[in-house]
Amino acid sequence: MKTLHFLLAFVLILSGCSATEPGTTETKDTGVITLMTWNINNLFDGADNGFEYDEFLQSAGWSSEKYKGRINTISDAIGRLNPQPDILMFQEIESLAVIKDLALSLPNAYSWCHFANNYGAAIGLGIISRFPLTETKTHSITIDGETTPRPVLEVKVKTEQGDIILFVCHWKSKLGGDDVTENVRKSSVRVILRRIREISESEPETGFIIAGDLNENYDEFYRQSSNSICALIPDDSYCVKLSNVNVKGQKDFLIISGNKPPEPVHFPQGSITLFSPWISDLENGSYFYKHNWETIDHFLISGHFFNNTGWEYEKVIIANFEPFTNSSGIPVSYNARTGLGMSDHLPLILTIKLLGDGQ
Repeated sequence: MKTLHFLLAFVLILSGCSATEPGTTETKDTGVITLMTWNINNLFDGADNGFEYDEFLQSAGWSSEKYKGRINTISDAIGRLNPQPDILMFQEIESLAVIKDLALSLPNAYSWCHFANNYGAAIGLGIISRFPLTETKTHSITIDGETTPRPVLEVKVKTEQGDIILFVCHWKSKLGGDDVTENVRKSSVRVILRRIREISESEPETGFIIAGDLNENYDEFYRQSSNSICALIPDDSYCVKLSNVNVKGQKDFLIISGNKPPEPVHFPQGSITLFSPWISDLENGSYFYKHNWETIDHFLISGHFFNNTGWEYEKVIIANFEPFTNSSGIPVSYNARTGLGMSDHLPLILTIKLLGDGQ
């Protein structure tokens, strides 16, 4: 059995920036916050630093001009969204400089951004926000001497109506086989579960959202013939038996539900259960692979957003329209040689709204 060693459980100082000129006023709550998560498909700048994928080297024809053209294309696509996202979370970003360029290129002012990756990794995670980002942490996981490809980026968003904690993720892909890579995805879950329990003890009123490309479908358990516990599992009586779990034994899987609020039905009360919009609110998918839709991009939302107090879940939509898709409604990977395409993933857009007590 593999032993899990958690390296750099959390680091308080990350790559961060002020994306606007000094003197920018803080964003005020308007009663609605829009969040977007998007695997942007290998966004590299025009300079070589030794870690790029081959097609994004200057020797392969990649250049600052192509990079700037792509920044403009992405900015134009996001600029067409209505309403404009207040918080944008990206996967497959090369650096802090790229995050800052994105923030400055967008039509509205974003004053806070952060970036996290593992040293020597080609790509990482980034976030841009109109709201202050505080207590930013990065969680990196090592399993038997091998570090997961990307960390988990944790940020606290400050609003006038209370804090929100975001976990920005890009879990291990299935390249190498489901069985082998599932253990790596579950190791990322272990760290998130530990943090959720810590937050629940120290800040029980603070809601949290897991966002990003988890490389796992919401119904992965059923797709894998229902014979083993995945990193994401449904609130299903068969899963309870298969996992042989009690509340303290939930170590390496997240329970997802379509119920509002997402309280466990089959698992013991107190089990960490999150709402997945894929189960009840969304159709098709955000990633098109081998002629089939997959639901590997996620917002997983804590029960705090369903208690009719403070920030409340309203909806999630898929940006399944042009220019994020082609005319057939399919996302198209960016091609570094031709400059065509946007991303092989579609953005997910979450809206939360402000409710007062008793509303």
